[in-house]
Amino acid sequence: MGKIISIANQKGGVGKTTTAMNLSAALAVLEHKVLLIDADPQANATSGLGIVSEEVENSAYECFVQQLDARECIVETTTPNLYLLPTRIDLVGAEIELVDVPNREMFVKKALESIKDEYDFIIIDCSPSLGLITVNALTASDSVIIPVQSEYFALEGLGKLLNTIRIVQSRLNTNLSIEGILITMYDARLRLAKQVVEDVRTHFKSMVFDTLIYRNTKLSEAPSHGESIIMYDATCVGATNYLNLAQEILERNK
Repeated sequence: MGKIISIANQKGGVGKTTTAMNLSAALAVLEHKVLLIDADPQANATSGLGIVSEEVENSAYECFVQQLDARECIVETTTPNLYLLPTRIDLVGAEIELVDVPNREMFVKKALESIKDEYDFIIIDCSPSLGLITVNALTASDSVIIPVQSEYFALEGLGKLLNTIRIVQSRLNTNLSIEGILITMYDARLRLAKQVVEDVRTHFKSMVFDTLIYRNTKLSEAPSHGESIIMYDATCVGATNYLNLAQEILERNK
């Protein structure tokens, strides 16, 4: 049975989509069958893997809102073993359309029930908000990874996200756990970055991944070429970081 992991943080610009894309690719090249779900209407994960969202016939919207079989929406990527459930901007209307629907927090979970066993990992790239789509993703997930940027405002809003996770755990998904807090955009030259890492590890202890994602130009370049960092430059620091993260997650899920 596949494990469903959401990548979530309502704070934008923390490397959420970068993590979703490249962790998925790293797990895939380590010979695990992976499905990446783009649940962010901005569709950055979709375009970042070389899929033109405007040309997608069936997307996350059709799968989640119109209840089309997920298999009819999933596409292959250039990374072996990595598949994508793409999205388009129309997913932004889902929250309005579903506001009066009974059990509206369950539509992602329902969509994934029939395909969960077909993948080793299902990674969900959530939108930078705590809206209905993100709550749906958390309700469908076994665990959540929280990317945190190594900067002064790193802990800003983290309490609100953790509170949302607790609410989901108590009311919608008692099996949801925190896979880990991931430090991103780390710059070892900055004293502040080192202090942030120390503070986060002091507060959250074993919840924080050992792996740090270093600030790396190649990570920013890869999506413009429609590729994961593994396919774009497997020798760069960014690729090494995400391969290490994948290995750490595999160790935690033995």
